[in-house]
Amino acid sequence: MTGLRVGVIGTGMIGREHIRRLSTVQAGVSVVAVTDVDAALAARVAAGLGAVTHPDGLDLIASPRVDAVVVCSWGGTHEEYVLAAIAAGKPVFCEKPLATSPQAALRIVAAEARHGGRLVQVGYMRRYDAAYRALKKVLDSGVIGAPLMMHCAHRNAGVPGFYEPEYTITETAVHEIDMVRWMFGSEIVAVRVLRPRVSRHAGELPDPLLLVLELANDVLVDVEISVNVRYGYDIRGEILGEDGTVALGEPGLVAVRRDGRVASPVPGDWRDRFGAAYDVELREWAVSAAGGVPDGPGAWDGYAAAAVSDAAVRALRTGERVTVTLAERPRPGDERARA
Repeated sequence: MTGLRVGVIGTGMIGREHIRRLSTVQAGVSVVAVTDVDAALAARVAAGLGAVTHPDGLDLIASPRVDAVVVCSWGGTHEEYVLAAIAAGKPVFCEKPLATSPQAALRIVAAEARHGGRLVQVGYMRRYDAAYRALKKVLDSGVIGAPLMMHCAHRNAGVPGFYEPEYTITETAVHEIDMVRWMFGSEIVAVRVLRPRVSRHAGELPDPLLLVLELANDVLVDVEISVNVRYGYDIRGEILGEDGTVALGEPGLVAVRRDGRVASPVPGDWRDRFGAAYDVELREWAVSAAGGVPDGPGAWDGYAAAAVSDAAVRALRTGERVTVTLAERPRPGDERARA
């Protein structure tokens, strides 16, 4: 692969992380253009790259110097930029969410279908994590028999002050929502949210929560969501099969035995736990985008995750079991596809 010229929309923390990855972990890729609502920040980032700045994302996408686009801007802008990239026929990597509503995500699905082929990849990096890939390999081998249930935990040491109550679903649990669809190859058909006693660290947040996902293949998945556990960033997963179980390994790579105790370090945040997965994700996207067809989680996956997240938010508000109804999936090249 040679000569993929990438434009990055959004030079905040995740944008700069992706620029670093594209510049250092993948040969044959150059970041040639950037833009951000903070023009001064974009200029500083561009200067370090020898890239050019653009006044906005639409101008960057239209540039003939840009072959492929990475969208790392605020979620409310994603639909406009992804639709513009599709209209321009350019591969586009969009950080999650694909869009801020199922309806908006479905418009992207329909636009890509009318285009006639894959252009969109969504940033669900769990699929690129070595531990999750090993988990899926064991599951797919059949060694533990047919899957029955999966138990997950998603624990954050803390969250920033702007974190909203619904973010427990739309920003945190959404990673497990996408992961289980991929892990089991089955859509989520219903969701419940259970609320235990509130943690004294919760503040105004509904913390912790227990999310229960029902899959079309009758597998049940529970996800513990805790966003103020204080001790670290802890991701867990175990699948129960008819003949055995398979689980993610412990996050610590070493165990220290001293003074009558055994200690294993816990990652401090998502960058410590999933940094390598982000590297693989961007590397594989760049390779596939250079070939013209991204092959990671696509627009339909972004739509399905948005639809399940929307149902889970309703379940959080009402305490009721909420069914998930997905639209009919349009076929590539179908000019009749409408959102």
